[in-house]
Amino acid sequence: MGEDHDHHHPAERTDVERRAAALEALLVEKGIITTEFVDQVVDAYAHDIGPMNGAKVVARAWVDSQYKERLLEDGTAAIGELGFGGAEGDHIVVVENTPTVHNVVVCTLCSCYPWPVLGLPPNWYKSPPYRARMVREPRALLTEMGCAVPASAEVRVWDSSAEVRYLVLPQRPEGSEQASEDELAALVTRDAMIGVARL
Repeated sequence: MGEDHDHHHPAERTDVERRAAALEALLVEKGIITTEFVDQVVDAYAHDIGPMNGAKVVARAWVDSQYKERLLEDGTAAIGELGFGGAEGDHIVVVENTPTVHNVVVCTLCSCYPWPVLGLPPNWYKSPPYRARMVREPRALLTEMGCAVPASAEVRVWDSSAEVRYLVLPQRPEGSEQASEDELAALVTRDAMIGVARL
């Protein structure tokens, strides 16, 4: 499960991905867009726009206990309070990491993912090895991905679907008690909200 790969040359393409690539090639050929522009848009959605939304949700939960309560009770509604929602975010369940429980998200059937709060799914999230191994041997795979979960903590794997998508509420980092909500949001990563990283 390495870094994200160039979206122009994925290892396996679906019919939709092949059609999108053909459309992109046509638009580039006609001079309407450049591949650099497409790369910038994809990068923004993958690393800034979507994950930034999720980071704001997490930071709000860290500073506002009533919001956190609403978030864990009805993720979709609480996320909607901050103006995030829509396609791929119709039903989001938020699960909280604690000292004794580490949550991680996978979609074993395809790549269901909460786009409104996480942006585009990383390529590794869609890969068959991640989808299969995270269910069979989550602790080993998490360790390989650089996320060592203490032996004392239970690992819970949540399987996203077309009906429900999951967002992990990471533990607030130690020593961040004086940080502002914006400063806290800057600490939150996409991978921590999937559960394959710890802050």
